[in-house]
Amino acid sequence: MSSAATAVATSSEPMTAVPVTAPIQAHIEQTIEDLLASLPDAEQLSPEARRGILARYTAVLEGNFIYWMTGAYLAVGSDEARAKIIDNLREEVRDCHPGMLRRFAIAAHALPTEDDAQAVYRKLSAVRLFIGRLSPVPIVVTMAFFEGFIQRFMPYLAGLARRQGSTEMEYTDVHGVCDVTHTQELYNALQSEMALTGPVPVDEMLEGVGILRALLQNIVFNAN
Repeated sequence: MSSAATAVATSSEPMTAVPVTAPIQAHIEQTIEDLLASLPDAEQLSPEARRGILARYTAVLEGNFIYWMTGAYLAVGSDEARAKIIDNLREEVRDCHPGMLRRFAIAAHALPTEDDAQAVYRKLSAVRLFIGRLSPVPIVVTMAFFEGFIQRFMPYLAGLARRQGSTEMEYTDVHGVCDVTHTQELYNALQSEMALTGPVPVDEMLEGVGILRALLQNIVFNAN
């Protein structure tokens, strides 16, 4: 027996299994880091540029997040995934998160205009069509990416609003905390869903992440 094999055979240290989702999670975390690093310096933005980011964000999230998460619920097959997603949806509806976001936008003088809605329309439509395919593993991966990004984007969004004269921070305070739990729960759901569906090609698994990333960049940079 080789020395390495002997060490394994005689070691009293417990072996910790690496989750099958670990490479996906690492990729998503790097994608989030890259997005955050690309954000423009809030202090250097004009009031109109700040208003635009806040308004485009509101135009996308206020009427679409619950739709995205409902699509995830309809797509998944595992009981664990369904339970975690329905908890997220229940919280969104019970605590009226769209209303929370609307108050945030009003206080920052950043209600979306027709131009703001039009600016994100094409990229938003691509995300809606992706969700509508109801592909379980890719949808859960995409929502895990989104929840992971949002929890870390909230301080930046709050900073924009403060510079617009707002003191209404319930939306950013709540999502900076609750989305930490939501992100981990989605990775747990992904583990269950992958065990149920079997292997999914990496490109297919990450397709929605690329589509949603393009929408987030659209929100920040107003670039179609």
